Amino acid sequence: MNVVVFASRKGGSGKSTLAAHLGSYMAEHSRPTLLIDADPQGSLALWHRVRGSRDLPLHLGTKHLAATLAKARRAGAEWVLIDTPPNAEAPVAEAIWHADLVVIPMRPGLFDVDAVQATIKMCRDLKKPYAVVINAAPAKNGSEDPSVADARGAMQALDVPTWSGQITHRPELSLSLAHGAGVSEFSAGSAGSEEIGSLWRALTRSFEAMKAMAGTEARSA
Repeated sequence: MNVVVFASRKGGSGKSTLAAHLGSYMAEHSRPTLLIDADPQGSLALWHRVRGSRDLPLHLGTKHLAATLAKARRAGAEWVLIDTPPNAEAPVAEAIWHADLVVIPMRPGLFDVDAVQATIKMCRDLKKPYAVVINAAPAKNGSEDPSVADARGAMQALDVPTWSGQITHRPELSLSLAHGAGVSEFSAGSAGSEEIGSLWRALTRSFEAMKAMAGTEARSA
C-alpha cells in the first residue's frame, strides 16, 4: 500500500485539488484508493459529497491514523491519499511520519517558494521522501513561463526534488471539481487530464524506484 501525503504550509497551494484529481484518476483506473481529509476546512470532503459515489471512500481526520491505515491495508487499498491543513502542527507531522512519499504542491511565486521550506524541513527531519509539484502554473508558450523557471531554479538551489512537469491553471480542472469529478472523468483527453495522468505516472515510477532500492538494500544487508 502506498501512502501519499499532500502537505504545504501555504494555503491555496492545491493540496485538495491534486488529491481529488489523482484520487478520481486512480478510481477510474481500478486502483483501490482511500482518501483522508485531515484539513478542518474540509475541501476534499466537500468535493466527495458532491461526487456522491462509493468508488472512492473517504475518512475524516487523522485521529487514530495508524489504525485507519492498517484497516485500509486489510481492506486491500493500494493507495491512500492524505490531504493536510496548511500549517506545521502535530496532525501534519503525524501524517508525514506515516507517509511513503510527501507531495508538496507549490504555485510559482516568491511567497510560495518561501512557504514550502517549512514543509521541506519537516520532511527532512522525519527522513521522508518528498517532491515539489509546481501547481496552477501559467500555460507554456513554447517554453516554461519565467515564473515557473524561477521557481524551479529556487528549488534546485535548495537541492529539492521537483517534478519535471507542471499542473497548469486550466478551466477544466476547476469545472470538474464543481461536478464532483476528476478532470480525467469530466474532460478526458484534455490538456488538464493529460497533466494529471503524467503526474500519476511520475508517482508510480517514484514508488517503483523506492521499492527497487529497498529490495537492493535488503539483499545487501
